[in-house]
Amino acid sequence: MKTILFDFISKYITLTEEEKNALLNLDLFHSVKKGTILLSEGQKSKESYFPLKGCIRTYYILDGEEKTTAFYTEMEALTPPCVISKTPSDYYVSCVEDCILLVSNSDMEAEVNRKFPKFDTMCRILSEELLAKQRIDFDAFKTSSPEQRYLNLLQNRPDLIQRVPQHQLASYLGIKPQSLSRLRARIVEKDKG
Repeated sequence: MKTILFDFISKYITLTEEEKNALLNLDLFHSVKKGTILLSEGQKSKESYFPLKGCIRTYYILDGEEKTTAFYTEMEALTPPCVISKTPSDYYVSCVEDCILLVSNSDMEAEVNRKFPKFDTMCRILSEELLAKQRIDFDAFKTSSPEQRYLNLLQNRPDLIQRVPQHQLASYLGIKPQSLSRLRARIVEKDKG
């Protein structure tokens, strides 16, 4: 797992052996079972998550129904807003699959960034990339029909179709599971015609 992590980091910055060892000494790697809730609504947290293997999702419970807002798979960082605002979380974070996560907390990150300023630079670049991606995803979601959203998902994140339960996918697309089944059937018919 450390090789995967260091390969990812090397896209942004070059690490010395001292920096690699400092990272490894932080006990960042956690194996977490499918279904585990990492963060609950109303809970305070300092933890950020970075899946090295597996898939996590964020969701709200509204009127007793789960509303999935995002999926994070390999090499996609999640820092819940409550970590930055130091307030209770508005949503849940859970594991869709068995995961190997890099889990860090804001105190640990501040210490590493103080000792090794280049990590601060990398985190800033990652944050900017993530913000830009989320903006594009949000705009695409707001301006598209459920069918366009599904086709977009097929094109940009086809792995999710196989990895995520249908009811969670439907919720993410803003539709009911039955509507997703009909939508899939319609697309298959179009492809045949």
